[in-house]
Amino acid sequence: MSGSSFAHRLAVRSALPRLSAGTRDVVNIGFLGPLSGPVESWGLPGLNGARIWEDWLNAAGGLLIDGQRHPVRIQAFDCGYDPDSSMKGARLMVQRHNVALLMMLGGDTFTPVRDYLMRSKVLTSTLLPSDLSPDTPWLIAPSELHPIYTVTGVDWLARARPGLKTAAICSQTDAMGLPSLATYRAAFKAAGIGLVREIQYPPDQTDASAIVDAMLQDDPDILCWSTSFTPMVHALTEYAHAMGFTGQILSCTLDNYPALIARTSPEFMEGAVFQFPDFDDPLLREKAFFFNQPERFFDEYERRFPASWSAVSWEYVATLEIWQAAVEKAGSLATRSVLAAMKQLGQVTHAFGPAQWWGDELYGISNALVGDWPVVTLQNGKARITEFGSIPAWLKQHGDLLKREMSDLGQLWEQRLVRDGWAFSNR
Repeated sequence: MSGSSFAHRLAVRSALPRLSAGTRDVVNIGFLGPLSGPVESWGLPGLNGARIWEDWLNAAGGLLIDGQRHPVRIQAFDCGYDPDSSMKGARLMVQRHNVALLMMLGGDTFTPVRDYLMRSKVLTSTLLPSDLSPDTPWLIAPSELHPIYTVTGVDWLARARPGLKTAAICSQTDAMGLPSLATYRAAFKAAGIGLVREIQYPPDQTDASAIVDAMLQDDPDILCWSTSFTPMVHALTEYAHAMGFTGQILSCTLDNYPALIARTSPEFMEGAVFQFPDFDDPLLREKAFFFNQPERFFDEYERRFPASWSAVSWEYVATLEIWQAAVEKAGSLATRSVLAAMKQLGQVTHAFGPAQWWGDELYGISNALVGDWPVVTLQNGKARITEFGSIPAWLKQHGDLLKREMSDLGQLWEQRLVRDGWAFSNR
């Protein structure tokens, strides 16, 4: 969050409800996510990054609340990608640890705990803004606008490689995959790229051969893995290489890409497009986040947790940075006060620059931050940012198209709530 005058901070704080940390020496933060299983790479690396943030903040004195410093402690629970485990973890975080913030991956693990967390008024973060609805007033998506940022990769491909005219796509049929499929559909249509084949597969499928064989039938220029889980992204890519595909690889994530290069070839992986950079990227050196030292954060992560960097290694930290700024400006841990500070105290800066709260159009509530997002390509075996695409600019031009595609797959907030048979009204 950007700075504001001392007088402005006092004025805003005086208008907010107060809940000082008081005698509570330690501020607990919850991490409820997949630390094992097929979705581990979108949970455990995020906890690793959060541990670095925890250590750095405590070494600097802790969280400043109304003139007093308090150490923070991250309480973690491995829910895999299992709804029942998620509920067990949520109750533990609220009832035993009294967490001031609960960080989640979201999706199918958020749905079963949504009612409980919202009624408990727990400030909760998700990496999947498709979890948002008017009935989730205490849920925020401040660091990742999945899957809408994927439009920037497709838009860049259409401009940089205009010879690519057709694409085949696959996606798992869950709360992570279907919104991604809808977004890629819209992005391809907006870019004038024909979608010649679409494969939807169950989330527990592990055999990539039948999927890729079907995708290759129409000889597409682009193979798009959407937001497939990391093990499936690797299996799909390796099988496409084995089948002699020589076109464009496009994926939301490409975690552990060095292993893919080693198992295919540098030539095959050259130019692959995805959305998540390494944080030693030269184009990030002037970004104001992670204590203004993203490269130092990346180096520390690589030293402490070698060969585990993923799309989410930094994302939970980005949420923590925004939350910390709001807590310290509000002088409070109260959910309503912290959320109000996030919304009221000037422009918010997320990992890739200035961002604004958005979401009414698609989610019925503006609790997601939207701004620029990087387009990343593999260049000589290394992930490198090619440009920062503007999500707001794309939405301004193609937002209606995206909404139609989301509706077609039943992913609008009102469709999901009716399907789930759930409603929350006590705000």
